[in-house]
Amino acid sequence: MGMGTRARAIVGGGLTALSLAVFAATPALASGPERMGQPTPGGIGLQPAASPLKVEAHHFHDLILMPIITLITLLVLGLIIWIVIRYNKKSNPVPAKWSHNTMIEVIWTIVPVLILVGISLFSFRLLFAYHDMPTPDLTVKATGNQWNWAYEYPDQGIAEYVSNMLPEDKLAERGLSHDVYRLAADEPIVVPVGKTVRVLVTAADVIHAFALPAFGLKVDAVPGRVNETWFRADRTGTFYGQCSELCGVDHAFMPIEIRVVTQAEFEAWVASKGGSMTPKTAAEAPGGTAAQAAAGTTGAPTVADGAVAVPAPAAPVAATPAPAAAPAAAPAAQ
Repeated sequence: MGMGTRARAIVGGGLTALSLAVFAATPALASGPERMGQPTPGGIGLQPAASPLKVEAHHFHDLILMPIITLITLLVLGLIIWIVIRYNKKSNPVPAKWSHNTMIEVIWTIVPVLILVGISLFSFRLLFAYHDMPTPDLTVKATGNQWNWAYEYPDQGIAEYVSNMLPEDKLAERGLSHDVYRLAADEPIVVPVGKTVRVLVTAADVIHAFALPAFGLKVDAVPGRVNETWFRADRTGTFYGQCSELCGVDHAFMPIEIRVVTQAEFEAWVASKGGSMTPKTAAEAPGGTAAQAAAGTTGAPTVADGAVAVPAPAAPVAATPAPAAAPAAAPAAQ
């Protein structure tokens, strides 16, 4: 390949990189308005944010990463064009014999390090926000299966239920467009708006990933391990995600649907699932009532204080002399 062809190829590659950087730095470009909670056909960029964490992720992407990437792309493109013009065979028939420049090597070693350190400062701040979860108002356990999700609300006493992909022929029945096919689920997660939701994520068989772009969620579901993330939806609506870990042949059929509703609607949904908005106490746990009846006492203070139930057997021990005293009194009466 001649110098002219090589130069055109280099310049063309630089222009392509510049175009990609410019397009990536712009908001979503689509045939219609952005769709909240779901992909936008023809869109470029991140989904609109619907939680504080995703807002911070947008800022990190739009204000930190994209300007740096764009500047680096422009710098590299300028260097390539300058080298092609200044050092081609026609402009520079006798090439230089040197191969090292200490100053340049120091610069191109230190500057990237400084850039990465600068990025890391904002990156660690965002990571800290993800791990610095406020006091949760609600806990949802999500278990990945081949190939569906199972959800449980331990605080509300809602037993685990399975969420499968909504069949294509059921979309119209629920008033949904075909755009949400393979995104809509028959049993969604339902949470109240404005509440901090803790999500405990695990898996039953292989590694899955719980991901929902509008909330900035993405955490691996690993068998035998419980990972944790959180979100707080700032508006009502329906938001879609998917398993983002290649987990098997039906990986594409594991949608995640989160429905954000008002507090009153959430309480009604909890009641429809047989749950209760009053958190269960230890006394209401399975076996708790029987143990208390055998002890002859409620034992509420001991359990509520989180003790290790050591004092509980003391009540039956203290009560044992009473049956022994009754037979002893019977002969005396005779």
